[in-house]
Amino acid sequence: MFRFIARRLLETIPVLLIILTATFFMIRLVPGGPFTTERAVSPEVLKNLNAYYGLDRPLGEQYARYLWNLCPKTFAPWRLFEGDGLDLKAAFGIDLGYSTKYTNRTINEIVAAKLPVSLELGGWALLVALGVGLPLGVLAAARRNTWLDHTASSFAMLGICVPTFVMGPLLVLVFAITLRWLPSSGWYFPSDRVLPAVTLGLVYAAYIARLTRGGLLDVLSQDYIRTARAKGASELRVVFGHALRGGLLPVVSFLGPAIAGVISGSFVIETIFQIPGLGRQFVESAFNRDQPLVLGTVLLYAVLIIGLNLLVDIVQVWLNPRLKFE
Repeated sequence: MFRFIARRLLETIPVLLIILTATFFMIRLVPGGPFTTERAVSPEVLKNLNAYYGLDRPLGEQYARYLWNLCPKTFAPWRLFEGDGLDLKAAFGIDLGYSTKYTNRTINEIVAAKLPVSLELGGWALLVALGVGLPLGVLAAARRNTWLDHTASSFAMLGICVPTFVMGPLLVLVFAITLRWLPSSGWYFPSDRVLPAVTLGLVYAAYIARLTRGGLLDVLSQDYIRTARAKGASELRVVFGHALRGGLLPVVSFLGPAIAGVISGSFVIETIFQIPGLGRQFVESAFNRDQPLVLGTVLLYAVLIIGLNLLVDIVQVWLNPRLKFE
């Protein structure tokens, strides 16, 4: 397992390099700059601003300096949580730079303030996806070709076809504006979490329901399941005691892309529901041409997604003894 993890970590280095390179040059080649949307400034002030952020240097030099600032130069992980946020510079010598929009604020400080909100939203959405998708999939497989199966399959198809930017306003229209049961925006009270989490989670609940149904139906047709039934095991024990572990393998495989989708899907949800998370901050930084913040956010999301995919691969091997860490 340790060789597997070490190899996967080494493989992430070129992946992160490709992601950072593509993002760096795309954001640099976009028309306009971080100071073009502000009120008109004198040429001398604009020259000083570009010099302060290193924007007056050649593009290749800017890229090399940015990569150098990302290279770890120290190793003091116990200093990671010093100060108000994640102090990557003190812990590993990694410098993500300063925001061009929010002066005197480092990227570390902005990310540390916004990331917990996005992680909380993703956690609630994942609970909704698993809490709705797994029972529906199990119920549909256990009652195959009945009205319960058809209802669950119809829900799954509806959830797959309706995107979040359509489902979100519809839920706001029904539960916030018409019925007035829930707030339509904000992130201040527990009730504010309901609509965003449901909107983001229902889409992935539909996929999980279909994968659970298909995986369980495949396992329920195996010989050892027929043997268990012949020995008089109840249907409840057959499903939950014998078939569920093998039937969940497709769901576990899907959790890596699903978590990545939940994280990236928060961009839309946080914008719709006015949630002060990192996804909304990323959208605003793109409009503001805040290049350091865009690069820092992309790097963070890439590391999170790669780490979660590695965790999913480990859980897969634990659930399926036939797989090995190779």
